[in-house]
Amino acid sequence: MARESNARYRRQIENGATDLSVSFDLPTRTGYDSDADPARGRVGGAGVAIDSLDDMRVLFDAIPLDRVSATLEADALAAPLLLLYQLVGEERGIEPWRLTGTVHNDVLTEYIVEGGSVFPPGPALRLTADILRYAEAELPRWNTLSVSGGRLADAGASPAQEIAFTLANGIEYVRTGVAAGLDADGLVGRLSFTYAAPGTSRAAHAIWAKVLRKEFGVRIPGPDADAVPAAGPAGGIVENARELMCGISELGGAASAVEQGFQRGGIAPHEPPRLLPPPGAPAHHDAALAARQAERLAKLRAWRCHERVGAALTRMRAAAEGTANVLHPMKDALAAGATVGEVCGVLREVWVPGYPGMRVREIPRSMFSV
Repeated sequence: MARESNARYRRQIENGATDLSVSFDLPTRTGYDSDADPARGRVGGAGVAIDSLDDMRVLFDAIPLDRVSATLEADALAAPLLLLYQLVGEERGIEPWRLTGTVHNDVLTEYIVEGGSVFPPGPALRLTADILRYAEAELPRWNTLSVSGGRLADAGASPAQEIAFTLANGIEYVRTGVAAGLDADGLVGRLSFTYAAPGTSRAAHAIWAKVLRKEFGVRIPGPDADAVPAAGPAGGIVENARELMCGISELGGAASAVEQGFQRGGIAPHEPPRLLPPPGAPAHHDAALAARQAERLAKLRAWRCHERVGAALTRMRAAAEGTANVLHPMKDALAAGATVGEVCGVLREVWVPGYPGMRVREIPRSMFSV
């Protein structure tokens, strides 16, 4: 799958493309290796399977990473997938500051739309803060937050809900970054929004500019107060959006409101959180692809240095339990051959109540011929 996607990227570049968009399959986006039970029947569905650094190498083989901009549709898995991209660049001698792109890292919208995510809202925001701090120092040309109003609209949100929920999420992300010690002006510059309709975008941008000035003292180029409709249907949408934002604020902010089901309850019936499609949902099943990914994982586990992987994962666990940035030991673990599923498994052990423990899987090298 990674090889086929790589061939498509090469054709796009030959035709003059400089922007590449990468969609990952459901097991990857939910932090499971392709040979894990929850991934069964889902490997390669609606995106590429990335289990390790080896897969990312194949995905971007012969792609000039210093001359293209990549968009990673990652959300909760933004951290390991972004690090794998950086590691591939570094292996080719490309300095991190030369890498450009955007990683979709909108975990609050994911909670509103899907009813759940890989990590609870609190730890998910902590991981977002770690990504923001890491990228500011290591990947200065990378946009690390893209907030999707269009995704809310697709889920059934009204125009007022789309504006209110999207901007409330943006406020929560800026607060998270500022609390982590980041400069609000710089942080806002790394934040982008998408909306379902141009009219929605215009009104939302004007409200956003006012919020930034009032709460964070940040000024951005944008329309003045007259750009926000005060009467008619458009004015009603804006007024409803403001009322919804006030309601979210009274609940303690977007993250607290998400935990209380406020946003999701307004656009869809409550459902139990789920990390994979519910039983009975159609599965994309490519037995040959799943078998190929399982074999690649088995070989990786057979030949890597388990002591090095285990030590890096232990450091990552300690960072997750404390306040240190988890991305630094996470990068070491991925560079050593840890899988995406193993990295997420450690974080789940620390951050997800009731999650069973795991260990680094080992496979004897004698199973494979040299």
